[in-house]
Amino acid sequence: MNSYELMYIIPVQSTDEEKETLIAQVNGMIETRGGKIESVERLGAKKLAYTINKMRDGYYVLVNFTANAKVPNDLGSLLNITNGIMRHIIVAK
Repeated sequence: MNSYELMYIIPVQSTDEEKETLIAQVNGMIETRGGKIESVERLGAKKLAYTINKMRDGYYVLVNFTANAKVPNDLGSLLNITNGIMRHIIVAK
C-alpha cells in the first residue's frame, strides 16, 4: 500500500450540508476501492490563484490516504466527473 495526498476544491457557495455530503462521497470512493483514509482536513475557504468558472474563492479539503497503485487513477477519473468538485490533485507521498 502506498501513501497518497488528495486535495480538492469545492465551490465556497455550497451549503455546509452539501460540503459534508461531498466530503463523505469522496471518502466513500476511496474506501470502496480498498483505500484507507488516514486523515481529512477541512482547510476552509481560500482565495484561488486564478478564477475557475468565474469563481474567485474555493473551499479546500485535504485527504491523506493509503491505497494500492491503481486507486489514484480510478479516483482521478471519478473526481473529474463529480459535480461539485472544481479542481483536484492526487500526489504520492
